[in-house]
Amino acid sequence: MSAGKEIVDLSGPAVSEREHFDLSGPLHLTAVDWTNPSHRRSVAASLVQSVYILERDRQEKRDGPHALAPPWWEFFHFKLYKHLIDEADSCIFGAIFQLTTPTTHNSPRFVVAFRGTITKGDAFTRDLELDVHIIRNGLHQTSRFETAIQAVRHVIATFGSSNVWLTGHSLGASMALQAGKSTAKTGIFLEVFLFNPPFLSAPIERIIKDKNVKHGLRFAGSVITAGLALAMKNKNRGSGVNTTFDVLSEWLPCLFVNPSDHICSEYVGYFEHRKRMEEIGAGQIERLATKHSIGGLLWNAVGGVELEEPLHLIPSANLTVNLTPARDFKDAHGIHQWWRPDLHLESNSYKL
Repeated sequence: MSAGKEIVDLSGPAVSEREHFDLSGPLHLTAVDWTNPSHRRSVAASLVQSVYILERDRQEKRDGPHALAPPWWEFFHFKLYKHLIDEADSCIFGAIFQLTTPTTHNSPRFVVAFRGTITKGDAFTRDLELDVHIIRNGLHQTSRFETAIQAVRHVIATFGSSNVWLTGHSLGASMALQAGKSTAKTGIFLEVFLFNPPFLSAPIERIIKDKNVKHGLRFAGSVITAGLALAMKNKNRGSGVNTTFDVLSEWLPCLFVNPSDHICSEYVGYFEHRKRMEEIGAGQIERLATKHSIGGLLWNAVGGVELEEPLHLIPSANLTVNLTPARDFKDAHGIHQWWRPDLHLESNSYKL
């Protein structure tokens, strides 16, 4: 997140203006049109921001009239249904919000939101540990994710799956994606809004500008991955990887990425490459390659326990790219960009 200006209160610590809704929130959304993609995106991002501030309120012991988080959900007529607490360090990593006005076909009834990494306060060590679990493809094995998925299942079991949204930013986007994939594999397709979701791969999209070179590298990677997958086919006979991936193809999470953010920018190339492979007649190779990672296949080849498919591999998505020039990495990766009314966005739907 961008640092922003700080407001100095002589009675307490300095507070970033980014935490104040009346200074940094989407005040232009005085009436939410739930059929408007921009409004839906802005509300989802604001609820994620409220979780960041809930944790900062906890750290700074701001409560009652001094708490800064409530305006971020109350402005849109939500109430806080439940905090999600990490049992490892007692930090607030998520929250469940309930809409207090009558719901429509397009509006959410409940939103489960997850924040990303906070670099201040006592939450940083645990957040960093979770970031490492993402890199190791082990987020689904953590106690924080167990708390998250239990919360999602509680909402579904108690209130039904219709009009339930999941949303998150960065680390929180991985949490929401993991929860969304888990429920989708059971046939429950929730609406999911993922802001700057991590894509664990060499940032080809960010560091290589020549389109032909990028395509060549990705084409070679697809051929190698597909070849390894074919070679392991007999050994993995009966595996459910392909079946679950095919089930996920009917689910369309909404991804919001910035090409200047190396953490998520590779999603742009990931989906564009699949489209190009179809256009040149190599779609079958890519459809096989996109279900696997080279690392996972090599691990399986040397006798390792078969790994769950990498979290970032998804067959289908609605991808929105923010083409508005970013000042720096913090600007490109920050949650605040996603409720600005003047964004230059490009959106496409991809389905395997």
